[in-house]
Amino acid sequence: MFIELRRGIILRQGSFTAVIAPEQVILSAFAAVPDLRRFLFLFLCGSSSRLLPWMDRTSENFAVRRPLTADQLLTELKKTGHTIIFIEHNPALFADGDRVLAPVAAALHAAGSTALLVLYAPALDPSFATLARHADRTIEILLKQDPLVTRPYPGTMACRRGNVPAAQKTLGVL
Repeated sequence: MFIELRRGIILRQGSFTAVIAPEQVILSAFAAVPDLRRFLFLFLCGSSSRLLPWMDRTSENFAVRRPLTADQLLTELKKTGHTIIFIEHNPALFADGDRVLAPVAAALHAAGSTALLVLYAPALDPSFATLARHADRTIEILLKQDPLVTRPYPGTMACRRGNVPAAQKTLGVL
C-alpha cells in the first residue's frame, strides 16, 4: 500500500511521515488512489477538520475518530489496527504543555511501524515540530504559485538582471 503525494514523493506502509502541505495536495493525493477504499482507513482529527468535508467517506472501511485531548489520541493510537492512519494535527490537544508530547510521539512511531501513518498540518507550529522530530521522515510541499517561492528577493542578481517592470522606461542618449 502506498500513496503518492507528488511525483517521486511516496508514502509507504510501515512508516511514520510528518507532512506539511496545502489541503489541495493531500486531497488530490487521496483522490488519486482508487484502491484506498479496500484498506482500513482511520482519520483522526479534533473537533473540526479542514479536510474531512472534502474526502470520500463512502467506504465502510473509513473510520473517523475525534480525540479532544492528547490522552484520547494516545488511546486511539494504542488500540488501532488500521492499515492507514491519517492524523490532522490539532495544536489545541497540546495546549496543556509538553508533558504529553513525548508519549504521543512514541505512540505515533510505534503505530507507524505497522501502518502507513501520516501526521498532517497545513503549517508548522511548535507542537507539530516536536512530534515531527520523531517521524521517519518529514515532507514539506509548497505550491508553485506561492509568491514567496517564485519572486526573487530584492537585491539578488535575478532581481537586478534585466527584470525591469513594463511601466518603467530607461532614458536614451540625446
